[in-house]
Amino acid sequence: MIDVRVLLMAGAGLAFAAVPAATQEMTTAGTFGDWSLLTDSATPPEFCFITSEPKSTTPKGASRQPPRAYVSAWRKDGVKGEVSFRMGFPVKRSGEGMATVAPTGFKLFGAGDKAFVSDATQELKLVEAMRKGDELTIEITSERGTVVTDTYSLTGVGQALQKLKETCF
Repeated sequence: MIDVRVLLMAGAGLAFAAVPAATQEMTTAGTFGDWSLLTDSATPPEFCFITSEPKSTTPKGASRQPPRAYVSAWRKDGVKGEVSFRMGFPVKRSGEGMATVAPTGFKLFGAGDKAFVSDATQELKLVEAMRKGDELTIEITSERGTVVTDTYSLTGVGQALQKLKETCF
């Protein structure tokens, strides 16, 4: 079991909605290729997410917490696919980043050590691109000015998203 406090990645607008889940433990409900589905202990689950870690990162050896990609769902709030990235370092304030599933790029903004899709109307398009793509690249600048690139495999993300939908919507 993983304590959700370690994995909490709620966006600014949903941060308060996620607070009750912060005291619950998360359970792995399935692994699909390089992606895992985690759910809270409620029946049916109130908070769920799929997550993965990057297959590669540059610069190598940078001092940071482990990065992760997430697609989250909160049943109560009707959230079905919030995309976020834990970068593991403070992101440059007012800096923009980019999430790319070739050939399409999606602008990101940083908040603390996380990155989110800048335009909420593009979030579902990113999720759909992830379903169809092979690789997701995140590029964003740290508070110290270092450009960091994380590359995620999208193997299994389609199955994980389907299971997220079945379990949490």
